[in-house]
Amino acid sequence: MYRTDLVKKRILVVPSLMIALFHLIPFYILFTTSLKPKGDFSSKWILSRNISFQNFGEAWDKANLGNALVNTSVITVCAAILLIFFGSLAAYPLARRNTRLNRLIYTLFIAIMVVPPLTVLVPLYQLVVNIGMMNTLEIAILNNVAAYMPLTIFLYSGFIRSTIPKEIEEVARVDGATTLSIFYRIVFPLLKPVTATILIISCIFIWNDYQFAIFFLQAEEVKTFTVALSGFFGENVNNLNLVAAAAIISMMPMVILFLFLQKYFIKGLTSGSVKG
Repeated sequence: MYRTDLVKKRILVVPSLMIALFHLIPFYILFTTSLKPKGDFSSKWILSRNISFQNFGEAWDKANLGNALVNTSVITVCAAILLIFFGSLAAYPLARRNTRLNRLIYTLFIAIMVVPPLTVLVPLYQLVVNIGMMNTLEIAILNNVAAYMPLTIFLYSGFIRSTIPKEIEEVARVDGATTLSIFYRIVFPLLKPVTATILIISCIFIWNDYQFAIFFLQAEEVKTFTVALSGFFGENVNNLNLVAAAAIISMMPMVILFLFLQKYFIKGLTSGSVKG
């Protein structure tokens, strides 16, 4: 029996490695392209003998990536903080109080998750113009919070139901603790895995947001990475080396974030969906 299980595991390793390698091919091509000097038209599969890091500095200056980095970081960090703060607060009573109203609210959040964000783009654009918030970082933050709040509540609620026993809260309540103190002192510290999952998912989506940014952040001083890269690609369609370098710069913060939080990611994702 042990040998059979071992053989099965080894058999599964082969397709898993093939799938992983298949997904790494675009990143390999991107990496080799970014290191080629200008005018090098050799195969993208082969790393150039004359490796050049000049593309990164040139792309940083020409695409104004410094300004884009600040804007994207502000939007991502602020939206993530608001998602975690308000999402966890909203999910706690939904997970603990099984009333008809709470079930209805939870169902509405689940239903909103399947609605494509672009379906509300026209009325949202008109609203933003009317209230004078075009080309502001605040509207980008609020849009992303609204877009990913249902997913945040879904994951938090499922995680609280499936992994945090009610008994520890009841003991604290007997000792005189209020609901808010129980949540912040007992429940929230136990939400670390799902919080890491939400951070990774929301930050990656917000960092890579293009559909809202291209409409609401058109001014040069508020452009994000995605908007800056789209214009930069059009200007340098014949110089893909610079574009590849800019793309690598833009994705590195999220790669670093995932490497730091990856050990919590799967645990939070699976636990949060067991009884959601």
